[in-house]
Amino acid sequence: MARTAAQKPRRIGTSQDVVRAAGGIVLRDIAGGRREVAVVHRPGRDDWSVPKGKLAADESFEDCALREVQEETGLRCRLGRFVGYTEYRDRRDRPKVVAYWLMEVIDGEFAPSDEVDEMRWLELTIARRALSYERDRDLIVSLDAVSLAQSG
Repeated sequence: MARTAAQKPRRIGTSQDVVRAAGGIVLRDIAGGRREVAVVHRPGRDDWSVPKGKLAADESFEDCALREVQEETGLRCRLGRFVGYTEYRDRRDRPKVVAYWLMEVIDGEFAPSDEVDEMRWLELTIARRALSYERDRDLIVSLDAVSLAQSG
């Protein structure tokens, strides 16, 4: 389930048993005023998702989002506005909350790893179909033209 930016990420997932994570909706401009989003393939799960990962001890949601995006995509990014969060149960049946920000690439390039073997830039409409999880698709759908214009 995806939630909009109405609630601050510091206040979500505060219970000890909740897995806290963060990630990024990494965008780039292409011809015709359109945008593409970075999506990653994780071979261990054989899925396509937006880059994200768990918070380290004493790490903020924002720092985690930037670190995880760089680790999974090779891209160093600038944090944009908070987009929202998803809530679901992880593979170990624990409650999980993942906070997301829009991000703009500063520099870097993708290099495959054991965790992520492929990254693709997809137009938003294509990404909505390619992502493996409804919660990720819902985040992309929530990026309407007005919110994207405000982020640019």
